[in-house]
Amino acid sequence: MNYLSVVWNPSIGIDLGFFTIRWYSLMFVVAFILGLYLMKKIYINDNIPIEKLDPLFMYVFIFMLIGMRLGDVFFYSWDYYQNHLIEIFLPIKKSANDSLLGLIKGWKFTGFRGFASHGAAISIPIGVYFYTKKYLQKSWLFVLDRLGIMVALAGFFIRMGNFFNSEIYGKPTGSTYGVIFKADGQTIPRHPTQLYEAFSYLVLFFVLWYLYWKTDKKKKQGYLFGLFTVVLWSLRFVIEFLKEPQVQQRGQEWFFSPLNTGQVLSIPMVLIGFWLMFRKTKIQK
Repeated sequence: MNYLSVVWNPSIGIDLGFFTIRWYSLMFVVAFILGLYLMKKIYINDNIPIEKLDPLFMYVFIFMLIGMRLGDVFFYSWDYYQNHLIEIFLPIKKSANDSLLGLIKGWKFTGFRGFASHGAAISIPIGVYFYTKKYLQKSWLFVLDRLGIMVALAGFFIRMGNFFNSEIYGKPTGSTYGVIFKADGQTIPRHPTQLYEAFSYLVLFFVLWYLYWKTDKKKKQGYLFGLFTVVLWSLRFVIEFLKEPQVQQRGQEWFFSPLNTGQVLSIPMVLIGFWLMFRKTKIQK
């Protein structure tokens, strides 16, 4: 093996004997716990009662899961799910040789495996809107400016989870540089695009964190969230060129071919971000 390439074949998680904690699930949990801790510091700094923080994360968590799930269904996998509607809502799949819980033959438990970040990009702001209406007398952009910092950090952990799962990797590098994802049956070095995204999002988190604490950018509602949106989706757009298609390319459906679905969906996100950053708005005192 050339020293420039790495063979990646990790365990599926932490085996507790009676239960295995999968790395992806662990990364999700760490992201939420750390995000909750850091968001608490922000709420204290903004003189917002801490008891209003827990409902925010409940709204974000629920709307995020719904959005990510439906995003995958309708943006990427509708060709499959239109004939398997029950699998949209239940973590099961038809399997002639299996039985669900040992009781229902012809079905097996699979868990929800299809998630799309573009769906979360739509659903989370909707959840924040309902949260602010019920719990805060503030603009939803006030919350999104601060929440975007945490989402950037969460993006780092989620992509690390993808790396541990040996999924969403890149195209062959055509050289000795890269990662051989042995757990997924790969034999040649590929771009570790999960790591490219993960560490890009981590840098974005530190930039937003600095701007919140050390500058007055947080006083302009929408600026921090706009910057988060522009940078994150621009990164996603560029890195997609290095990724293997996650689903069958449907370039014929887009006027932007040869861009893939993820890139096309990223374009309006970037434009919205620029609008939020440079629109005229009153500076908060």
